Amino acid sequence: MDWSSWFRRSNKKDNSPNQRQQQEEEELFGVTHQLIDHVRSFTVDTFKNFPLQDEEERTSGASFSDEIVPSTSASVRKDLSLWQERHATLVLSKVKELSQLRFLLCPRHLKEREFWRIYFTLVKSHVAEYELRAVRLAKLKKMAMENEISSDSSAFEVEMGETKHAKCSQPPSPRDRSLIPIRLE
Repeated sequence: MDWSSWFRRSNKKDNSPNQRQQQEEEELFGVTHQLIDHVRSFTVDTFKNFPLQDEEERTSGASFSDEIVPSTSASVRKDLSLWQERHATLVLSKVKELSQLRFLLCPRHLKEREFWRIYFTLVKSHVAEYELRAVRLAKLKKMAMENEISSDSSAFEVEMGETKHAKCSQPPSPRDRSLIPIRLE
């Protein structure tokens, strides 16, 4: 990184809520200054000369698309996980050089799927901890929601039981007494 770009970045004093929210999202998805600098070092040859076939043979028959969940964004491949898709979208918007590489390489030299497989392999050391954190956070949220649903239903059952018990234990009101049938013998 040259000094002028560092100086411009460090002198930005825009702390608006939108700017902070965008920075938090970038941090959540691993789009850091170190990653951006690393991605800017990629060239066409980095992707063209990547030993993709060797890596496919080393995997134990699991295809890339088997490991990930389909997504819905139109700007990136459909076989990326939701986290990878959002990361790819953010990094494409932040690093114009990667957008240009993708434009040059896909589909003439590489399939889109291969491009993203190579990209995520190249940046694995930079983004693995962020992706792992996101997976853990998603699991925690799911567990919390399941606990909330089960506690809500049990709370509802307890409330219903208490209401039923309260109605049975209270003596009938004068109005209710008039509704009770009286037996005449």
